[in-house]
Parts: sequence; C-alpha cells; structure tokens
Amino acid sequence: MERDYGMEIDELKRELAEIKALLLPQKQEEPSGRADAVERVGHVQKMKEMYPDPSIMTIMDRLENNCGNSGDTGRITYLGVFASGERQSSWVRNDVSADQLLALISDHTAEKVLACIGSRDRLGILLSILKKPMTVAQLVEECGYNSTGQVYHHLKPLLAADLITEDKKNEGKGVYVIQPHRVQGILMLLAGISDMVDPTYTQGQWEEPAAK
Repeated sequence: MERDYGMEIDELKRELAEIKALLLPQKQEEPSGRADAVERVGHVQKMKEMYPDPSIMTIMDRLENNCGNSGDTGRITYLGVFASGERQSSWVRNDVSADQLLALISDHTAEKVLACIGSRDRLGILLSILKKPMTVAQLVEECGYNSTGQVYHHLKPLLAADLITEDKKNEGKGVYVIQPHRVQGILMLLAGISDMVDPTYTQGQWEEPAAK
C-alpha cells in the first residue's frame, strides 16, 4: 500500500494546531501571574494609573524614575497657590530629595519649628493672620483673648521665627502679616497633617519583606 504523504502532512498540521491551541492560553496568562511582571526602576515599583490626569501621572513617572535611578528614599514635587486678604503666594518645588527632608529631623530643625507653632494659641493666630492682615486688637477679638498682653505673648515666638512680621510699609504700623516666603511652608505642613489623618491618596506596600 502506498503512503498518502499529503494526508499525513494534513494530519500532522491538525495535531500541531491542537497542541498550539492548548498551549497558547497558558502563555497569555503566565506573565500576569508572575511576581517579576511588576515594573521597577531600581528599588522603586512603578504605580500605573494611580491618578486620572495623565499630566499628573507623567510627573509621577518621572519622580519614580529619578528616585529609582538615584537610590534616594524618595522624590517629591509639590506646587500650589494661596490667595487671601488681597495677598497671594504661589510656589513650585520639583524633584526634591526625601533624604534632604529627613535630614531636618536629625539636625533638630523640625523639632524647633514644630515647637514654635505647636500650640493652639499660636496656630489660631497664624490662621487669623493667614486670612487677612490683623492688628493686636483685632486678634484679641478674633481669637477670644482677654487682653493684648496675651496676644503679644504668643506673637513674640512667631516674630522670632520669622513666620509673621509687622507690615509697616503696606498695611501700617501695628498690622501683622504672614511672611510671604512662609505661606508655602505653613500650607504644606497642614497638607502633610491632612495626609496623616486621611491616607486615601497613597498607594504601595509597607509590610516587612518575606524572609529569604
């Protein structure tokens, strides 16, 4: 009997097609289940589609790349605007090293600043003056003090820390305003406190790595 090579080839093709059909789904599913499918730059894991605005994600992508390539613990970009009492402060800081910020703890700068403003009275005065320039008499009424002496007691450390100043040139003698170059820091400090209270906008892992 003569062999029908054409039929044998067709049968072989059919069998190969069946084998391919069986193997293909496994190849498609494999990458998503592999741990090394997570994209990383150095020690930094890339967070995709974290925010709906593509322009924001472009900035995040650049921060992740710079952080991973530099070996820093973090990179931060922040910007904002604050307008109140016919005054405005706008700021942009880009690609700031988190290691530089953490150094403010070890050199005791952070504790000095927090000690200066870390009371309800001083924070209340800062809030009032942030809204608009105010005199001591106005602060007595706004903040509920009984005397101007109480206000001066709390103004003194704020003046010494250069957080507020008497704006003799624009508003007149005895009128206190927030130093323009301090508005950013006060607002960003409050933003940090907000993130401590509500971590909604954070993604990532903070568990101990598995033992090898």
